[in-house]
Amino acid sequence: MADYKEITVSCKPDFIEILIAEFAAIGFDTFQENESGFTTFVEGEFDAAIIDQVAEQYGVVASFNYSTKDVEKQNWNEEWEKHYEPIVVEEKCIVKAPFHQDVPTYPIELLITPKMSFGTGHHETTYLMLAEMLEMDFHASNVMDAGTGTGVLAILAKKRGAQHVFAFDVDDWCVENTMENAELNHVELHVIKASIEGIEQQPEYDVLLANINKNVLLSQMNYYAGVLRQGGDMLLSGFYTEDIEDIKEQAHQEGFVFEKKRERNNWSMLRFKKVGE
Repeated sequence: MADYKEITVSCKPDFIEILIAEFAAIGFDTFQENESGFTTFVEGEFDAAIIDQVAEQYGVVASFNYSTKDVEKQNWNEEWEKHYEPIVVEEKCIVKAPFHQDVPTYPIELLITPKMSFGTGHHETTYLMLAEMLEMDFHASNVMDAGTGTGVLAILAKKRGAQHVFAFDVDDWCVENTMENAELNHVELHVIKASIEGIEQQPEYDVLLANINKNVLLSQMNYYAGVLRQGGDMLLSGFYTEDIEDIKEQAHQEGFVFEKKRERNNWSMLRFKKVGE
């Protein structure tokens, strides 16, 4: 049996980002865009009915249709090596793979082999998180990376001076990938497989990083508040600019004040500070 289902979506160009958001909302979290749509992946079997619901909503207006096929996990690396180019963040940091040769140097270098995980800096949300982190002081801080993916955010936090970085993900592949990427970058992370509901709510962290999707962020905001110290910073991304007010409202209810936003191609990053009730 194949490890993953590859789902290829075709649609009108104007609807690519909208449909990626719809797929993210129903649980997909890894996307490769192209001119005619995008490709996403799901582990094991999936309920085609949830995609059919999207098709019913967007089929006519977006010329939406999709196909599926079985793929092996190792195929992911081959595809990324074909299409994965280094990315430079704010002229301060380069995200590249070990196989990239003769690329320019920057103050911070992140070596990331993505495998089946999300987070190379190419997607706007990862770029926005990295860009904001480059402006922050992580010296001697304790950091939580919720839904770490490739570990790229956790690794940058460590390289920026964090004392302790705790990263977790619900996917075995992401945990393994993060550990490998930490070793590539010669940093030490505490990485486990877990959902945030299994994390003890003790205010131990100075910074919380979460690049997931709107629905997950809204549902988990209470947990984020429970693990951050007073005065701690929370960086959130994985949502569109039109979702900003919903995220702000939920954060305010959990004792956060809004500090800053970044936007890139209609995707957003919000930074908050925990001030209490």
